[in-house]
Amino acid sequence: MTGRLPGRSGLTEALGDPRAEPDLEWVAALTGATKIAVGRTLEELTARTELIERIRTQHREAGRDFYAQIPAPFDLYALTRLTGASELVETGVSSGVSSTFFLLGLERNGGGRLHSIDMPTRTGTSPVRLPPGKDTGWVVPSALNGRWDLQLGPSEALLPELVHELRQVDLFLHDSLHTPDHLRFELATVRPRLRPGSLVLADNTNWTGRAFPEFARSLGGKVFARRNSQLQGFRVPPARAARRHG
Repeated sequence: MTGRLPGRSGLTEALGDPRAEPDLEWVAALTGATKIAVGRTLEELTARTELIERIRTQHREAGRDFYAQIPAPFDLYALTRLTGASELVETGVSSGVSSTFFLLGLERNGGGRLHSIDMPTRTGTSPVRLPPGKDTGWVVPSALNGRWDLQLGPSEALLPELVHELRQVDLFLHDSLHTPDHLRFELATVRPRLRPGSLVLADNTNWTGRAFPEFARSLGGKVFARRNSQLQGFRVPPARAARRHG
C-alpha cells in the first residue's frame, strides 16, 4: 500500500489540523496489522465526517484556530479498533478530541469503556486552557457518553483508585502533566493492570526525558515514535506482561 489512504486527507481537512494526518506505519507497528488493514479501518471514519467537522466548528467558535490536542486522533481510533481494546484509560482530556475518537472506536467494537482523568486548566495561556463557559470534554458528543467515565481532579489522587477498581488496562494514554516524575508515577500506577498486548502511549515525550523508553524497556517493549510528533507508544510483549499486584 502506498502512502495515500482514500479519504484520509478528507478526514484531516474536516478536523482542520494537518498534524492529524494518520501515520499508517506507526499504527501498523503497534498493532501488528498490515498498512492495508490500518487503511481500511481508518476509512470507517468517513461515515463520521459530519461529526468531525462539527468538532472543528466548535473549536473555532470557542476561539481556537486548531484543536490543540493529541496529534493523532484518527490513529487512536484505529488502535482501539485493531486491538479490540475494551478498558481504556487516559490522563488529560481538555476539549475531548482524544476521548471522542477512543469512544468512536469502542462504539464500533460494540463494547468497552473509556476512563478519563483530567485536571481542568481555566486560566493562563496554555493551549489546553478551557474557553470561558466550557467544561472538560466539551466537544465529546453526548451520544457517546454511555461508555465514558470522566473524573476531574489530579491523577495523583484519582489514578490509583481507578486502577485498583479495574481488572486490566488494555490501552493507556498519558497526556497530562508532562514531567519525567509525573509520567513515571502514572506508568508505575497502571503497570499492575497491564496485560500481554496492552498498548501504552505517551504524548509530548520531548518533555519527559528517558522516562517512557525506560519503562518500555523494563517490560521488554519496543518504542515506536509517531511521525512528526512527540507521541510514542509500545505494546506489552506476551512473555513480559507486568505482574499483577493485590
